[in-house]
Amino acid sequence: MTRSQEYPSRASTEQKDKTLNTWASEEVTYELETTEATKKEHLSGFFTILAAAFGLISDGYQNNLMTMANVVFRTLYPKEYTSDVSTRVSNSLLVGAIIGQVFVGIACDRLGRKVALVSTTALIVVGAILATAAHGAHGSPSGLFWFLTIARQVWLMRNKPGLTGIGVGGEYPASSTSASEAANQNMLEIRGPVFIMVTNFVLSFGGPLAVSVFLIVLSAAGQSHLQTVWRVCFGIGALLPLTVFYFRIRMLSSKLYQKGAIKRRVPYILVLRRYWKSLIGTCGAWFLYDFVTFPNGVFSGTIISSVIRDGDIKKTAEWQLLLGAIALPGVIVGAFLCNPLGRRNTMMLGFSGYLTFGLIIGLAYERITNIIPLFVVFYGLMQSFGNLGPGDMLGLVSAESYATPIRGTCYGLSAAIGKTGAAIGTQAFTPIQQHLGKKWTFIIAAICGVTGILVTYFFIPDMTGVDLADEDAKFMQYLADNGWSGDIGEDKE
Repeated sequence: MTRSQEYPSRASTEQKDKTLNTWASEEVTYELETTEATKKEHLSGFFTILAAAFGLISDGYQNNLMTMANVVFRTLYPKEYTSDVSTRVSNSLLVGAIIGQVFVGIACDRLGRKVALVSTTALIVVGAILATAAHGAHGSPSGLFWFLTIARQVWLMRNKPGLTGIGVGGEYPASSTSASEAANQNMLEIRGPVFIMVTNFVLSFGGPLAVSVFLIVLSAAGQSHLQTVWRVCFGIGALLPLTVFYFRIRMLSSKLYQKGAIKRRVPYILVLRRYWKSLIGTCGAWFLYDFVTFPNGVFSGTIISSVIRDGDIKKTAEWQLLLGAIALPGVIVGAFLCNPLGRRNTMMLGFSGYLTFGLIIGLAYERITNIIPLFVVFYGLMQSFGNLGPGDMLGLVSAESYATPIRGTCYGLSAAIGKTGAAIGTQAFTPIQQHLGKKWTFIIAAICGVTGILVTYFFIPDMTGVDLADEDAKFMQYLADNGWSGDIGEDKE
């Protein structure tokens, strides 16, 4: 009897131990899976930041290709490459970029960061290949320039959206929103400097990179093979984005987006009511910045070529490289200042550089252009202050000022208004030079500097050191207080 009673008791104990062991094993497995998931998210965030850098250096390269290409085309086709054609081809990337920034910005929020990033990368690659292979019917120069216009933006005569411009434009909101969220998740205290170094630094580095590649190819092929030179330079633009394609396919969405995404019934009216002031600030300041910086970048080779007496292509490229080298340190200084000085104050400091150096060059243009090194140094310092201030801060404040569910949309809209300023500035640049004089391009830059200071002071919010999750919480509470209800978040990948 006793034995029979002891047996079930022993079985019961063994079953209990087995249950406890199973529970403990499952708990350990869950903890390991959680740890593994956290490591994967952390690693994905790191690669997202790194991929943003490689993706945007491709954008910087594409943006600056026309700097020396303008000089080459003017040499190859002196009759056909008129000022109107030059402006159209130089503007070609911009119209497509505006479309890309708006629609990819919306796609970032509605479809997800990964979809937007992979799509823009593919568009840049295909568009760059088409630009490299551009030819006119029966060797027509006019047909060549229209082909380039189609490949790099929108063929305005037929309203067909081009590929490279849309891809380059879409890269801005796609890369920047992803990088800001990843940096916020992994390195909150240095989010600003990290964001700047993987966005504006590499975008600005694209200028010297494009000129360096041009000089290398020119030295290898020789000035008698300029057709080969520009096609090889365009072709390299297709290789750069391929370096990040795999990582973007494998990336995970940030925790902020997983938790706060709104993919349906987005309350755009409520968004506008909450963020109208910030939108005036980011859109207005970006318009002024791009109105000055883009034409001065695209046509800087032409400006330097006109200052150099013999207009030698290689000598122009060398001065252009120096110009880019002087402008680049401003990005690093801005990254250093953005935390201690604050986003808004740093941006105003940068706009003040437009005012100072724009007036110096503009008012003394005839004298200063007689001393080429001095002209290039002052020109470079003006661009350096642009990089230090609005160049560094606009992407950062546009990523920080808006809640996660509409970050891509508002960032894309702000950048698109900026590119509209770039298109208008590029279109107006040659007429200003022809009718008012070359010095007025710099005086107008100074006027834009003053206006930029005022817009920044009154409309740009300063989110220095603020966790992006805090603004998300305030935004969700704002929606709830105004009676909005809907699905929030996305399934974890």
